[in-house]
Amino acid sequence: MRLRGYYPGWWNLGMAALAMVATLPGRTQGLGLVTEPLLQDFGLDRVGYATVNLWATLAGALLCLPVGGWVDRFGSRLVLTAVLIALAATVLGMSAGTGLAVLYGGILFTRALGQSALSVVSLALVGKWFSKRLNMAMGIYSLLVGMGFITAFPLVGQAVLNQGWRFAWGAVGWGVLALAPLVWLTVRNKPEEIGVEADAAAVEVEASLTDIGLAEALRGSAFWIFALSSAMFGLVYSGISLFNQSILEQRGFDATVYHTVLVVSTLLGLVANFAGGYLASRWSIRRLMGLGMAVLAAALIGLPLVRTYAHVMMYGASMGIAGGVVTVVFFSVWGQTYGRRELGRIQGCAQMMTVFASAIGPLLLAETLQRTGSYDGMFFGLAIVTLLLGLACWHAPMPSRQLVEVLP
Repeated sequence: MRLRGYYPGWWNLGMAALAMVATLPGRTQGLGLVTEPLLQDFGLDRVGYATVNLWATLAGALLCLPVGGWVDRFGSRLVLTAVLIALAATVLGMSAGTGLAVLYGGILFTRALGQSALSVVSLALVGKWFSKRLNMAMGIYSLLVGMGFITAFPLVGQAVLNQGWRFAWGAVGWGVLALAPLVWLTVRNKPEEIGVEADAAAVEVEASLTDIGLAEALRGSAFWIFALSSAMFGLVYSGISLFNQSILEQRGFDATVYHTVLVVSTLLGLVANFAGGYLASRWSIRRLMGLGMAVLAAALIGLPLVRTYAHVMMYGASMGIAGGVVTVVFFSVWGQTYGRRELGRIQGCAQMMTVFASAIGPLLLAETLQRTGSYDGMFFGLAIVTLLLGLACWHAPMPSRQLVEVLP
């Protein structure tokens, strides 16, 4: 029995969440699981590896733009299947390779296909199915993705320790490849493809609204405000995540406290994912993003002032809550604001900006530490910019989707 067309949508949502978890080998945290044994295996120094990683991330971000267009033209099902196969082949090749050219190519294409392309297709798959229930769907999607990463990271990490990085990376590659045929057999591009409407309960309203294309979206300030705000979060999160242990050690805390902060931040982030999806369906998306950015700014201001264990936990809680809220808004604002027609292109542009910012974040913190001996100056500067972006989100002029006459 089909419940008014929603079972396929929820199934798509689950497959999209699995696809986002499959971006693991192209993410900083995923590559971080194999960095140390990989450096030893290939005899690389950290500076050279970091430089290759930076340029691979920046170059890989450029794939967001064409992939978004391919999703709009060919559909999520075909593009998602193709990207999964290509990513799996890259990871498997990297796990078996012995030359530096193979390694450098592997890093480039895992970044391009995983962090960039697969993220765009995964988000578009949900955004092109849901309409009225998009915010709640994205909240559930964020929760599933978070749970998936929480499960996947320790499993891969343990495999690296017990079996070596090549075995673990090969297992990841085969897992990504196994997902491809499942996607092809079960995923559908949009509700109309199987004869149902997007969010049947809201079909009369949604059918009478025009969609906004990429060119018009880029001419409006709302796109840039929300994209820059999301990119700022990516910059802050990537920089702090890479140097979190070093940051806390400057405050006098050891690695055990760092691990505890990760747990607290991740768990509260999951709660904030679901709560953010719920609030987004009942509250202005502008105010929700403004609130998330304000919490992030508070965490940045508070971090240099951390002195006690309680302070550390408050910082971890603030980062988790801010991350959960901002992530849900980033996932849902594009479809809610611009409609589904060119959603892939619009999300591709926004994703490219976040990837660029994520690549720059660690470099900014490292340069600040090298020049001043402390991260604190950068934290205060980023807090000011974050707060200003939050205010801009709160007052952002949202585009109007024109009403059109719907024939009976």
